[in-house]
Amino acid sequence: MGVGAGAFILAKFGLCHPDAVEGLVLINIDPNAKGWMDWAAHKLSGLTSSTTELILGHLFTQEELAAAAPPVPEVREHLQSCPNVGLYWAMYNSRGDLGLQRNGAVTLRCPVLLVVGDNSPHEDAVVECNAKLDPTQTSFLKMADGGGQPQLRQPAKLTEAFKYFVQGMGYMPSSAMTRLSRSRTASVSSSTSGDGDKTGGRSRTLSRGSLGGGVGANAVP
Repeated sequence: MGVGAGAFILAKFGLCHPDAVEGLVLINIDPNAKGWMDWAAHKLSGLTSSTTELILGHLFTQEELAAAAPPVPEVREHLQSCPNVGLYWAMYNSRGDLGLQRNGAVTLRCPVLLVVGDNSPHEDAVVECNAKLDPTQTSFLKMADGGGQPQLRQPAKLTEAFKYFVQGMGYMPSSAMTRLSRSRTASVSSSTSGDGDKTGGRSRTLSRGSLGGGVGANAVP
């Protein structure tokens, strides 16, 4: 399991050493390198904001920053005490592109659970990553009220989603259906009956989630 930069590193490891990875949970992953527009915006922002504030804007939604609710103050205090945070930020923004291709040679061969919170700064990047991965091996979870860091805002729901993901890989016995499972089953039924053949690969991913213990889109109520 990796978050942000950690998710990028784990995905890169999975591409380089597919035989050493059995499954990945990637939260807030951005598989793309920074473009010229992103680079220019980053440089301009750096003239008016500190590195700490730039990272906070990367981690949390604008609503979370404005409310300054936990864990924003704690993360700000931690970043201000880190001696190498500037180097970390520079290295992350100079990352290369993973080069993922859904039907190409560059793709993750193991089961993958992609997680992002609604209205998260990373939402578009995670959706794009989902579009580039094998739909039969990938589950996409957009967490309601997850904010910028769903593992901090909704740890119980993420733990339950992780449990079903591991069950789908065959490492845990099936358990009684919970609220998350019932919601996922309803979502699959609605998607299948309403969209028919037009859902394509996404429908296969949702069906795999309901039968094998994975997590489909919009699984969390």
